[in-house]
Amino acid sequence: MPTGYISIGSNIDKESHIPSSLKALEKALGKLVLSSIYETEPVGFVGDSFYNLIARFESDLSAKEIAKTLRQIELDHGRARESQKFSARTLDLDLILYGDQVINDGRLRIPRDEIERYAFVLEPLAEIAGNEKHPITGETYADLWRRFDKSQAKQTKIESTRH
Repeated sequence: MPTGYISIGSNIDKESHIPSSLKALEKALGKLVLSSIYETEPVGFVGDSFYNLIARFESDLSAKEIAKTLRQIELDHGRARESQKFSARTLDLDLILYGDQVINDGRLRIPRDEIERYAFVLEPLAEIAGNEKHPITGETYADLWRRFDKSQAKQTKIESTRH
């Protein structure tokens, strides 16, 4: 059964959307292991800060089925289908890793390049999957985080959320 990782973010009513999304994810995918929650300044636009975290799960569903489930949970939380990449959002759920799969199928890309580009994805991922290896580079997430340029990373660990 593959292990998957979901990047979770919200900056609109985040105090209610994050816990509600975790309940919906657990109902759809089973037991979750959660990183700490990080408060992060928005990237690419001016707005309210985000809460970001990573959830680990195991599932027999296909990556496409999981991505479809994540889209529905986003819509259930008021996410507009046509929202821009760099904009405020009620909920952003991205399947960033699924086992050692490498998928490039339309909008479904695994592993997501955000892993290596954004501290708000890599730091919480390294926290709960530090010894796991990136399916393309073969580097551990702990090593990737150690070498990451943190000079532009504007985030703070605010809450430990072990499940």
